[in-house]
Amino acid sequence: MSNEIDAKIRKAQEALKQFGHGPVDVSVEEFYDYMTGEIFSDDPTTLRDVLGNEYIMIHELVEIGELKKIGRKISKHVIMETPKIPFYTAHLNAIETELEYALHKGDTYWAKIRLRQHKESVLDDDPNLPEALRPRAEEIYEKRRRLAKQASERPLKL
Repeated sequence: MSNEIDAKIRKAQEALKQFGHGPVDVSVEEFYDYMTGEIFSDDPTTLRDVLGNEYIMIHELVEIGELKKIGRKISKHVIMETPKIPFYTAHLNAIETELEYALHKGDTYWAKIRLRQHKESVLDDDPNLPEALRPRAEEIYEKRRRLAKQASERPLKL
């Protein structure tokens, strides 16, 4: 599994670099610990789900990278030990990057799926979302929803 994780990390890192998102340094061990560690919400997403989806891989790498930027040591306990505002800031940065990447690739279908999930699981039903970050979470939803709608209404070039 270690080789598969390493290959998926390198592929996502390269995609981020080509997309213009600076280097994201995440080791196999950090990624595995983060993905299999303690969480405070009911997230049905599994390690296998993440490894099988380039967009979620990008999301998780950006989220881990954001936590590392603020000095958090990535372990199985980092989510539970990180104060909510820095953790949710990392999450919002990651969802924003993931959505921008999907829209850049023209994948409005994925962007709409993730926007719906963001609305339902973060905006409508997350008791841990700090109120100070609610306006940013709503802004991400509204702005990317408009962009996805505009992109999906453009005629296909044949």
